[in-house]
Amino acid sequence: MQEFGRPALDDLDQALVHALQIAPRAGWARIGAAVGVDPVTVARRWSRLTRTGSAWIGCHPAPAVAEAGQGCLAFVEVDCANGRLAEVGRTLMADPHVITVEHVSGGRDLLLTVLAPRLSALTHWVTHRLGGLTGIVTTRTHLASTVYTEGSRWRLRALGGEQIARLADSAAPRADTPVFELTDLDHALFAALSVDGRASHKALAERCGTSPDTVRRRVNRLLSSGMAQVRCEVARPLSEWPVSLILWGRVAPADLRPVSEQVAGAREVRLCAGVIGRHNLKVVAWVRSLDDAQRFEVRLAERVPALTVVDRAVALWPMKLNGHLLDERGYRTGAVPIDVRAVAP
Repeated sequence: MQEFGRPALDDLDQALVHALQIAPRAGWARIGAAVGVDPVTVARRWSRLTRTGSAWIGCHPAPAVAEAGQGCLAFVEVDCANGRLAEVGRTLMADPHVITVEHVSGGRDLLLTVLAPRLSALTHWVTHRLGGLTGIVTTRTHLASTVYTEGSRWRLRALGGEQIARLADSAAPRADTPVFELTDLDHALFAALSVDGRASHKALAERCGTSPDTVRRRVNRLLSSGMAQVRCEVARPLSEWPVSLILWGRVAPADLRPVSEQVAGAREVRLCAGVIGRHNLKVVAWVRSLDDAQRFEVRLAERVPALTVVDRAVALWPMKLNGHLLDERGYRTGAVPIDVRAVAP
């Protein structure tokens, strides 16, 4: 089967994507050994997947950065004037710190995920950038508190247990590196890796104006501290879960953590985050169909009865996902480097 003239993922493609979701920067020899083919074949397959926008690897600051007081994460709802939605969306897609832009159903036109270095910078951006942008009627900002799970943990699940174990066993052990103050070089590496999470140390060094050895040390430190999250994505129509469902829920404050951990354990869930706003939990899940979206909500209620879902939406067009630009079918067309420092003051 083909999706709008693009080749569907065969078994090897699915295994390759799953392997890269586990070890996104692993060498082709290790990936090939895990999926059972030679390194040249997996490299060629990956090149085809990226060329067609079917899969890609990026990188973004992990929740540990915000937890260390070096940034904040917010979800911003935007209502647009009639006929201005596409224009506003494309304008905001160009902002390096607006990492996700979605046209959604329900009580808002656009839903943004925004990174800022500090709360004052976020406030300035909402007040001056959004407040002065033609075509926007109103906005509502919800601050994220704790992120319990995010998309880098979501798996295609095409590999068997032995293959997964082989990748996990051969992966470099995570060191107990504490979080640290990010430098300009670290931010430059985030920007470069956000476009190509598999970029070599040599390519990163050329991009950032330093040596490959320095890049290797800094990238390893970002990864081992948990401050950088490299992430392999697949175009939603090829994932068998093409519908992105967004739920807002209410939980008793004392139950927020245990409830969120239960929610995060559901296979379909790609994001579960506490929020400070009229609701205190946001959930994003990939499901098989619109009918399945309703069934998922039923399953979630059975799994987590302490959660009350109070609002819901479907992503009609995920225009930008963690810095990567998508067409109306969900295939990658380009990227805007993520740079948290781009927002002032």
